Amino acid sequence: MLRIGSRLELQLISCHNNLPCRVFQVEYANKAVEKSGTAIGIKCSDGCVLGVEKILLSPLLKSGTNKQLHTLGPHQGMAFSGSAPDARQLIERGRSEVDNYHDTYGSTIPPEVLAERMSQYVHYFTLHGALRPFGVGAIVCGYDPETKTHALHMIEPNGVQYRYYGCALGKGRMGAKTEIEKLDFATITCREALKQIAKIIHTLHDEGKDKPFELELSWLCVESGWKHEFVPAALKGEIEAAAKKEIEDAEMEDDDDDDDDE
Repeated sequence: MLRIGSRLELQLISCHNNLPCRVFQVEYANKAVEKSGTAIGIKCSDGCVLGVEKILLSPLLKSGTNKQLHTLGPHQGMAFSGSAPDARQLIERGRSEVDNYHDTYGSTIPPEVLAERMSQYVHYFTLHGALRPFGVGAIVCGYDPETKTHALHMIEPNGVQYRYYGCALGKGRMGAKTEIEKLDFATITCREALKQIAKIIHTLHDEGKDKPFELELSWLCVESGWKHEFVPAALKGEIEAAAKKEIEDAEMEDDDDDDDDE
């Protein structure tokens, strides 16, 4: 048995660990996610929806490029917040898991199996000194045609994954979580949830401090034939306009209340 503080024990501790068992690189990975744009996922009565606040790092970037919403398979989708290069590796891993499961078993991979396999892959990179954790968090949605069920999972940089009714990543995580908790997940539809996501992201975005952003929306639901697809541009425009109008109306009501108090 090793004595606490012995030389041998200290040699066995990885260089990026510190007593008591803090992995600083995982904490740095979490900070990378916390500084990125907000990503939100909601499980609705008729499917799942994903939304991302994609920060535009340069005005020269072409609209619609560098997407943060991706399709892993016909019935699986993913949103991410954090390092885009790291996310590309996780996306390819997810697509590989979808294809391998279908080749082996001849059926669609269940959402919980996909999320578990992807989270194990992420966790592996926290165990060795020669590797570094993924600086990205992911929200994965999926549909199982055999059981006729859909699910939403979130994978964190340390490899932990949970199943959620609603979840968020990024710099607006806490504010988005507060708003998501107010929703009725048993009755809310995908169209209603998309509007809520747009409203939350626009509300949390500070135009005075934050860089401009592009809103990305996707869904996996009855209306899309249980395929993960981007929300049609026309519908996205309507949703975003309605969300902005609600925000403006709420701000005007607050101003009127303040005037009455005076």
